[in-house]
Amino acid sequence: MKISLIGGFEVVMKVIKDYGFSNEQAINEIVLENDTINNKKIGIYIEKGIKRIFDIFVGLIGILLLIPITIGIYIAKKILKEDDGPIFYDQLRIGKGGKHFKLYKYRSMIVGADEILKEYLANNEEARIEFEQNQKLKNDPRITKLGNFLRKTSLDEFPQFINILKGDMSLVGPRPIVDREIELFGDEMKTVHSVRPGLTGYWAANGRSDTTYEQRVKMEAYYAENFSLLLDIKIIVKTIKSVIKKEGAV
Repeated sequence: MKISLIGGFEVVMKVIKDYGFSNEQAINEIVLENDTINNKKIGIYIEKGIKRIFDIFVGLIGILLLIPITIGIYIAKKILKEDDGPIFYDQLRIGKGGKHFKLYKYRSMIVGADEILKEYLANNEEARIEFEQNQKLKNDPRITKLGNFLRKTSLDEFPQFINILKGDMSLVGPRPIVDREIELFGDEMKTVHSVRPGLTGYWAANGRSDTTYEQRVKMEAYYAENFSLLLDIKIIVKTIKSVIKKEGAV
């Protein structure tokens, strides 16, 4: 029986016949391909669900640990006779979907750090170039003695467990950036911010102090595109090793 519905349909049927496929085989292949895609999506949703549950669990533990750590930092500030500024520091960062959130840290810099940075960069050309390229300084004059210890041990990041519990961040993800860094991310901005930022991440666990900003962008984008629970586990293990070796941000 000749099929005569629409000319386009006849062409499709002819192609299927010429390549030796039956209608049933062609349909089965399409269904199989769709099932494979759907299964992958379901798998990703399940992994993201497990990731969020783990984040909540870790966030609760982290907040409990904040109490003794905060007391210890308060005592250390008094012993070292550092400034009477606040223990905590908050800053607007960019999160998932480009939304801003308030990120919490233990303060590791002197009061009025932003003004001091402007003056320092204005009088130091080499430092200005370094900061423009990497958005950080290896010899930052703003960091206090206690702050230097907090950074080397990564304790300054501990208050971000509050952000993790709130859902602003995840334990693992690209490190959250400030507005002035948007331009440096270029076309990768959308990719990087398709996931929650993290307390640690692929870049943070792989030589964060020894990479260029361009390398950082590529590493953050790689994580966003290749997220998996296995990758998260590898990053967490590597981060723990780095913290033990005191290879935190400097």
